Amino acid sequence: MNFLAHIYLTDGLTLETIGNFMADGIKGKKYLNYPLEIQKGILIHRWIDTYTDSHPIVKQSTKKLHGKYGHYSGVIVDIFYDHFLAKNWEKYHHDPLALYVTDFYTSLKNHYELLTPRIQKMMVPMIEQNWLLSYATLKGIETVLYNMNIRTKKRVAMDQSIEDLKAHYQEFETEFTLFFNELIIFITEKKIEINRSFS
Repeated sequence: MNFLAHIYLTDGLTLETIGNFMADGIKGKKYLNYPLEIQKGILIHRWIDTYTDSHPIVKQSTKKLHGKYGHYSGVIVDIFYDHFLAKNWEKYHHDPLALYVTDFYTSLKNHYELLTPRIQKMMVPMIEQNWLLSYATLKGIETVLYNMNIRTKKRVAMDQSIEDLKAHYQEFETEFTLFFNELIIFITEKKIEINRSFS
């Protein structure tokens, strides 16, 4: 899953959300160097990724892209799924998306010293360009994919996948909805498990 989904799945738990958000840059047992709540967020992030990567519905989504984009198909689907979460945000959260992401950006600023150097650097353009809110529109996703294509040195023309999204829009949205409902249940159970193990 991409940024917005990870943030949502530790919603309301500030340090866990920060841990979840920056977990990609923390390898192996290095997570043990952080406060316990951040450790929880990092572990939750890893569970989300493992569950997502092996889920048959996600594989159904990536299969539509694999011929064109190879192993980048998973990255693209993560972005597509964040679009559908942002687009349908009111179904998942009581706060408007604009308010929610503003609160998250404030949380990043307030805990700047806990962030990895990569996230400290990335949060500047993220906030200035309001990446998380932009996910709600096709124009925003097109910009995200364009920037991703540049960051990956245009290896597979990821920017062109916006046309695949448009061509199979309803299929991708249905797959996201079915998968995300299952992911929420899975992570809810894992949160109970992790709180017991840390107590």
